[in-house]
Amino acid sequence: MSRARKAKSQPAAKNSRSPPYVGALLRMTYQVTRRPLLTALMERGFTDLNQAYLTVFQYPHPDGARPTELADRAHMTKQAMNYLLGELETLGYIERRAEKGRSRRLVYLTRRGWEVVETQLAAMQHLEAQWATILGKKRFDEFLSALRKLSLLDSKGGAQSAARHSRDHAQKRRLKGSSDIL
Repeated sequence: MSRARKAKSQPAAKNSRSPPYVGALLRMTYQVTRRPLLTALMERGFTDLNQAYLTVFQYPHPDGARPTELADRAHMTKQAMNYLLGELETLGYIERRAEKGRSRRLVYLTRRGWEVVETQLAAMQHLEAQWATILGKKRFDEFLSALRKLSLLDSKGGAQSAARHSRDHAQKRRLKGSSDIL
């Protein structure tokens, strides 16, 4: 048997941990955060929203964003994002308007859309308070710090990620909240 073939047939180096690994744990934790978010929205009367629409409202909020930027953030096609945007526009959560002097259209939240963002913020603050109680405040703060640091890692480069993080942080302050929302 050739050396290359032997290498292929040998198992990968043993990991001291067993699954689920970090990617699955992050996905599972993300799903845990979406359930109370959708519940809070339903309780506030946003019964026409579903998980797919929440993709548009994930942090940072879509106000002033290009549809292609939203599609990139959500890892979906432009066509799929435009479908969601069309639905949300019909439901009264967003509007798409052309920039002054340009033909490019941007997404803007309506009053109803801002109510969704505020509801999300309140739900995430409540969830964070619960998690801080479960983990302890110090441990939860370390957890958030680690997540913030890791979220700056981006295949497009650190400088772009840091600039985006700074812009997103400014948007968050405008919402008068201390927590990031999904």
